Amino acid sequence: MSLYISSLNSGSNGNCYYIGNNDEAILVDAGISCRETEKRMDRLGLSMRKVKAIFITHEHSDHISGVTKLSKRHQLPVYITQPTLENGALRIQEHLVRSFKAYEPVTIGNLTITGFPKFHDACDPHSFIVAGNSVKIGVFTDIGLACEHVTNHFKQCNAAFLEANYDEEMLNTGRYPFFLKDRIRGGKGHLSNNQALQIFLRHKPAFMSHLFLSHLSHDNNRPELVKDLFTKKAGKTEIIIASRYEETRVYHIRNLSRLGYAVKPARTRASSEFQLSLF
Repeated sequence: MSLYISSLNSGSNGNCYYIGNNDEAILVDAGISCRETEKRMDRLGLSMRKVKAIFITHEHSDHISGVTKLSKRHQLPVYITQPTLENGALRIQEHLVRSFKAYEPVTIGNLTITGFPKFHDACDPHSFIVAGNSVKIGVFTDIGLACEHVTNHFKQCNAAFLEANYDEEMLNTGRYPFFLKDRIRGGKGHLSNNQALQIFLRHKPAFMSHLFLSHLSHDNNRPELVKDLFTKKAGKTEIIIASRYEETRVYHIRNLSRLGYAVKPARTRASSEFQLSLF
């Protein structure tokens, strides 16, 4: 009862996350080159032959720059909404394009992938929950604020990639022009360290074993700063920094509630089957 996960890269220079079981896997986003994706997976002992599909969150270049070549070279279907495909100006081979809709699960072997909307300054942005072997993994990056779509799904996760993009003081006093600072913190940009921490403290289920702090800003954050912030309050949850320079190791995520742990289910206002309005 487990899944294997790794961040191949996380940051404004490229994003790519691996989630799989013993037989098949998917990538969420393909924002690093095909060659670099292959190299990092090879170093981890992960086989591209197990990867069965790529799921795209939105059209910004750090999430799609490698998808066309990676998809063509390995003949991987790409699950992407039509607005994202058009606004990303992607030339994916037609027979490899697959559409998806929010809250309509997609089955890839023994994995079930469900997209749901989020606040971000893209045309049709989505986050994802990947479920299999009684384990749920969430990918929550490029989020402007913690809407109920995000928090209701976070409560279900055994492990999650959660954006902690910037330290508020570093952003406020840093070199970025005002319009960019306003874009980042304006509700459709990114989550600050403190915003991410509040999601974690308020909505973390008792069975969450691993949290990957993701999409850290190069200029407005420091890995040691945000890791220390979370570790002090993490309890039994292991805190990992998803680096913008290298892959993490592969983590084996189990369902702790099925291993004899006393787990009190998180209370949610809406189940994962109930679609909320984003606006």
